[in-house]
Amino acid sequence: MPVGRTLVAGSPYIGVYVRAGEHGAVVPPSAGAVAREVERLFGGPVVRTTIADTEIVGALLVLNSNGIIAGEDLGEDERTALERLGPVTRLRSRHNAMGNNLLANDHGVLVHPEFSDEAVARISAGLGVPARRGTIAGLGTVGMAAVATNRGVVIHPKATEHEAHVVSEVLGVPVHRSTANFGVPIVGACLAANSRAMLLGRPTTPVEFAHLAEGLAVYD
Repeated sequence: MPVGRTLVAGSPYIGVYVRAGEHGAVVPPSAGAVAREVERLFGGPVVRTTIADTEIVGALLVLNSNGIIAGEDLGEDERTALERLGPVTRLRSRHNAMGNNLLANDHGVLVHPEFSDEAVARISAGLGVPARRGTIAGLGTVGMAAVATNRGVVIHPKATEHEAHVVSEVLGVPVHRSTANFGVPIVGACLAANSRAMLLGRPTTPVEFAHLAEGLAVYD
C-alpha cells in the first residue's frame, strides 16, 4: 500500500521534516530508517541534506517537477545536494520558510500574500508554473495549511469556499478538507505526499486517513 506512518526525530509533523516531489524527496541527514521509507514510498532519489543548517527541510523548501525554491540562507553544499532533483532558486524574503509559505504542484503555486511582486515572479519562474497570492483559513502560511500533489489537494477544514475555489483554480486539482495527526488542521505540517503515496504522522486516525487518501487520490 502506498502509505506509511512514522515519526521524524520523535515528531509526528512529517511535513516539517520531509519534502516529497514527483521525482524524488528531501529528508534531513538524521532521518535514518525514515529515509528508506521515503524512498520506498515516493520513488526517485532521496536527498539527505540540511537547509540553512537546520533539519526542518520540509518547512524550508518547496519543489515541483520543474524546480526548487529555498531561502537565501541555503548553503552552497546544500544547493549542490538539492540540484540532484532540479534547478534551485534562492529567494530573498523575510518569509524565508518556503515550505510553509508556498503550496505548489506541477500546475501552479499559491503564494503567501505578503510576498512582493518581484518575489512572486521569481517563484513562478523557478517552479515553471503560474503563481497567485492567497490564504487558506485566513493563513498566509499556505504550505502548512494544505498539502498538494498533481492529483489533489487537502486543505485546512476551516478554509472558506472562496479560498477553496482559488486553491483549486491555481493548482488545477480537486480540493478536500481534512485534519491529520488526530485533529491537527494544518495538514501540510503533518504529512508528505506525491501523486503515488503519502507518509503520515503516526497519530493520524483511520477516519483522517480515509479523507486524506480520497483527497490526494492515493489508492492501493
